[in-house]
Amino acid sequence: MSRAEELVTLPLAELGRRLRQGSLTCPELTEACLAREEASRPLNAYSHLMAGTARRSAAALQTLLDCGHDLGPLHGIPMGLKANIAVAGQPMTAGSRILKDNIAREDAVMTRRLKQAGAVVLGLTNMHEFAWGGTTANPHTGICGNAWDAGRIPAGSSGGSGTAVAIGSAMATLGTDTGGSVRLPASMNGVTGLRPTVGRLSVEGIFPLAVSMDTVGPLARGAEDCALMFNAMCREDQRLPETKLVARLDRPVGGRRIGLVRGYTDENVQPDIAAAFRETVAAFERAGAQIVLIDIHGLEVSVDAQVIVDAAEPSTVHDGWIDSRDGDYGRDVREQLIAGRTFTATEYLHAQRYRTYLRRQFDTAFEGLDAILTPTLPFTAPRMGEDSVRIGDRMESTLTGNMRYTSLPSLTALPALSFPIGFDRDGLPIGAQLIGAARQELAILSLAHGFQRDSDFHKRLP
Repeated sequence: MSRAEELVTLPLAELGRRLRQGSLTCPELTEACLAREEASRPLNAYSHLMAGTARRSAAALQTLLDCGHDLGPLHGIPMGLKANIAVAGQPMTAGSRILKDNIAREDAVMTRRLKQAGAVVLGLTNMHEFAWGGTTANPHTGICGNAWDAGRIPAGSSGGSGTAVAIGSAMATLGTDTGGSVRLPASMNGVTGLRPTVGRLSVEGIFPLAVSMDTVGPLARGAEDCALMFNAMCREDQRLPETKLVARLDRPVGGRRIGLVRGYTDENVQPDIAAAFRETVAAFERAGAQIVLIDIHGLEVSVDAQVIVDAAEPSTVHDGWIDSRDGDYGRDVREQLIAGRTFTATEYLHAQRYRTYLRRQFDTAFEGLDAILTPTLPFTAPRMGEDSVRIGDRMESTLTGNMRYTSLPSLTALPALSFPIGFDRDGLPIGAQLIGAARQELAILSLAHGFQRDSDFHKRLP
C-alpha cells in the first residue's frame, strides 16, 4: 500500500494527530485525495471538481497550522459536498439542467461551518437529479458507479458522496437525506452515514426535496469521523468540546438496550444480509448490550406513506417548472414529479397522520431503549438498470425495497445511522441501521463506534 493509499484509510482523529505532529501536511493529504479521484474518475463521483481552490485552501490552512492557529479536528481535512449544497462562487445545480448556469452567491450554513472548522472543499459530488431518486444515474452529470463494482449503483441520491468516501477521493462528504439518501449510499458503498433529527442541522442554502423530511448529514469511514463532522456542523452553543465528545463516543456498549422490531429485522432479506445482521446482533450482545424485542404496529403501510409525502412535497417545490420546463428534466424525475401531483389532499393528510401515529410508537419505545436496530436495506447494490432484485423465491422492487427500513426514521423525523456490518458472497457491502430518539445522534454514533472498535468492515478499501 502506498503512502497516499494508507492516508485515505486513516480515521480523521489520526490524520489530525499527524498534521499537528508535522509528519503530514494539509497539501499532502489533499493531493492524496485528488490522486484517488483521478485514478477512479470513471466512477464519476464528482460532478464538479475544485482542485485549484482546494490546493490553495490546503496551503493556507497549513500556514495557519504552522503559525499555531488550530481550527479544530477538521483542520486540513479534504471533503466533498453534494451538488445541492451551496458553495460560494461555485455551480449550485442540484444535478440538474434547469440550474446548470446557477452560481451560488454565498455558502450554505453547513458549508460555512465546515470551512470555519478548517475543512478543504475538494468539489461537488455527483447526485441524482434534484435528489429525487435512488440510483445516481444522472442524465445531465453522468452515471455514478458503485465503489465496489462499477456496474452496480451506488444508491442515491447522494451516490457520489458515498462513492467518494469509499474510494478515498474525500476523507468525508456531506449528503442530504430525505427518504434515505445518506444511509442508502453509505450501506451500498461500505461506509458510515448519519441522518440527523429533522431540524437539528440547518438546511439553509440547500435545494429542497420534501421539506418536512429533509436533512443534511455526514458520510465518512467510521462513526467517530461522522461524530467529529456532526459536532462541527452543530450550532456553536450545541457543540461539545473535543474531550467531552470523545468521552460520549467511548461510552461502553455494555448495559445499553437495543430494540429489534418483531417480524421486521432479518425476515424477507437476502440470506447474506440476514446472516450478517444476526452476527451484528450477537456482537452487540457479546459487548454487553441487552437485546429487546419490541412491537411497532402498522409498518406494512410505512412505504406507502413515505411515497405519498416524498412525492407530493417535491412536486410542490417544482410546480412552476413542471409545466414550463418539463423537457429539461430527466425522464425518471419528470415522471415522479408528475405522479406527485396526482395524490389528493386527503391522501397527503392521511400520510401525515400516519407519521404522527408512528412517531408516538417510537417515542414510547425509546422510553426503555437506547436505539433500535434494523438492516439498512433488504438487498445489496443492484446492477445498473435493474428495477427488481431476487430475495429468496420472489422479486422485490428496488424502489420500494430501498425504503423498507429507511422510511421509518424519515417518517418519524428521528436520527439514524447506517454502518457497515459485512459483505455478501459477491463482495458487496452490507449495512445496518441504528435509529435513535430525537436529538440522540451521539447515542447511536457511540453504539456504532463500539461495534467498529471490534470490526474492520468500515476500514476496507474497494
